[in-house]
Amino acid sequence: MEKNNNIDQLAIDSIRLLCAEEIDQAKSGHPGMAIGAAPILHTLYTRIINATPKNDKWYNRDRFVLSAGHGSSLIYTILHLCGFSITKEDLKKFRSLGSITPGHPECGVTPGIDATTGPLGQGVAQGVGIALGEEYLHAKYPDIINHYTYVLCGDGDIQEGLCQEAISLAGHLGLSKLIVLYDSNDVQLDGRVDACNSEDTKNKYQSMGWEYDLVIDGNNCDDIEKAILKAQRNHKPTFIEVKTVIGYGRKDQGTAKVHGAPLPHDEVLEMRKAFGGEPFYIPQEVYDYYSSTFLKRGEESYNKWNNKINKCNKDILDEFNHIMNDDFMIDYDKELTKFSLDCNQPTRKSGGIVLNEISNLHPGVLGGSADLASSTMAQCQGGMFTKENRLGRNICFGVREHAMAAICNGLALHQLRPFCSSFFAFSDYLKPAVRMSALTKLPVIYIFSHDSIAVGEDGPTHHPIEHLTMLRSIPNVNVIRPCDANETREAYIIAMQSKTTPTVLVLSRQTLPTLIEKEKTAVNKGAYIVSKEKGKTIDGILIASGSELVITLKAKEILESKGLSIRVVSMPSTYLFDQQSNEYKEEILPSYVSRKMVIEMSEGAHYYKYVGQFGLVYGIQKFGKSAPGPVIIENYGFTPEKIVDEFLKLEKVDFIRYVK
Repeated sequence: MEKNNNIDQLAIDSIRLLCAEEIDQAKSGHPGMAIGAAPILHTLYTRIINATPKNDKWYNRDRFVLSAGHGSSLIYTILHLCGFSITKEDLKKFRSLGSITPGHPECGVTPGIDATTGPLGQGVAQGVGIALGEEYLHAKYPDIINHYTYVLCGDGDIQEGLCQEAISLAGHLGLSKLIVLYDSNDVQLDGRVDACNSEDTKNKYQSMGWEYDLVIDGNNCDDIEKAILKAQRNHKPTFIEVKTVIGYGRKDQGTAKVHGAPLPHDEVLEMRKAFGGEPFYIPQEVYDYYSSTFLKRGEESYNKWNNKINKCNKDILDEFNHIMNDDFMIDYDKELTKFSLDCNQPTRKSGGIVLNEISNLHPGVLGGSADLASSTMAQCQGGMFTKENRLGRNICFGVREHAMAAICNGLALHQLRPFCSSFFAFSDYLKPAVRMSALTKLPVIYIFSHDSIAVGEDGPTHHPIEHLTMLRSIPNVNVIRPCDANETREAYIIAMQSKTTPTVLVLSRQTLPTLIEKEKTAVNKGAYIVSKEKGKTIDGILIASGSELVITLKAKEILESKGLSIRVVSMPSTYLFDQQSNEYKEEILPSYVSRKMVIEMSEGAHYYKYVGQFGLVYGIQKFGKSAPGPVIIENYGFTPEKIVDEFLKLEKVDFIRYVK
């Protein structure tokens, strides 16, 4: 295209000023990166990216991820110029309650935002996932999907271990349509980068299978464009280091002072006075320039794509649309294995059987494990995803738990149905990405095996104690811990039917009997009665999840032999139970029954609301020990006899008399 450096400079000056004014009005924000990196995004959107506000969910649009999410004022300003539904009034409400311009970019809140970012490194890893998803879909539907993924990151991003995990895997897999632009300004929040980092950036990324390029002048749009166009021709992912000046042109440019605090108000007023116009004014020439570049190119690309897919085979196009909309009419209840009561196996094995069957029914399912597929048994149809086999649906993530989960978020952003797996104790390594799944409303399926101290000899480092509490405390996360094969089966169905909630499946390593017929499971209710009391009165309710249901049912038998009428409730999902009506909750856990006891090999804090002040949460308040599973379970008191002893200590309260 013919370059007009004058209009480029006018646009960049406008963008920088608008970012400063947004942050000044909000009295908070990060002006340094927004001002310094403005030429990068200006170049990317006016000269490179194919997208359109006409349909900001267009499947084949180029994706852009602002991994350095603190520079959100910059992307909001750019998207405003690009014609997305972000008005000047929205820019004036930057970081204010209820606005569509929040402090960090949020997918689903702001038009044109392709990923929720902010915690450093998450955006890079999500970008890897988006690019991986593009490779899979392009291999499967070459006439429908063929686009690039661009990421803008900063010094803080690439210092995160998560980011390095993801970059390493992207290089290994040769994700050539992934282009990372590195805003290299040598400054971070606490000062200069060289105070904590002295890596050879070029050699480091080349050694991880990436092409490397350097743009010495981060204000030179032509050089930035040349580097990106060159990267598009590479057969590897490309890392472009763009040398910029943080807070370019400002009094404190090049220092940490402009990183995370608004510019002085007087300085913003001086900027506006020198530029001209009222606050938040942008010259019409700038709008016209974006209209003649980004808008024109995007609409032409979108129309060309529409014309092309209209000629596609109808069956292929229908299948593609079903993947993108996740609206396959699959009767999972009919199609999946129903386990008989004589089935005895770990729930991880039952889950592996079900997942394999699901992947055979749904071509959008893909995922993998952090080097533990043979242990978690979480594998699907389709072979391994490699450089040579882009249709593979099993991803060998390696021991990269955090990147694995964040990459799955990226896959979900490309509207696929990803899963990932590891040992439950290692959910610590990826919890921030689970939180991002929940915040972004991505239905990623997290599969964790080795769910309790029953892991045994591996000892306390591998025994999950507080992990159920941790994950159950995250809003919009459905943690399901099934007790047997049929509850596991139903848990997977719930996970696949979820559209906006990630699901965590917590499965056993140890063999468990099948306790409940498929027709009698009610995992979708979160909790339900699996063994009713005898007679019309209830002397107590025992509540359990997972493997503890077996010993709980045995404890009931002992209590009944003592003449007590006991109800047993399976509670695989507190998240789902909390969504039920008050009438249903009262039906399952009547408030007039004072003796309620939860049995779970976990910290258990989330259960106290169900047992009331007279009940008991029988859990674990210390770390595990190294011993065979059965030995440590007995040592920690998870036996029918010990449960009975603890239950009998509970006082039976006459609530009517107690209230009086």
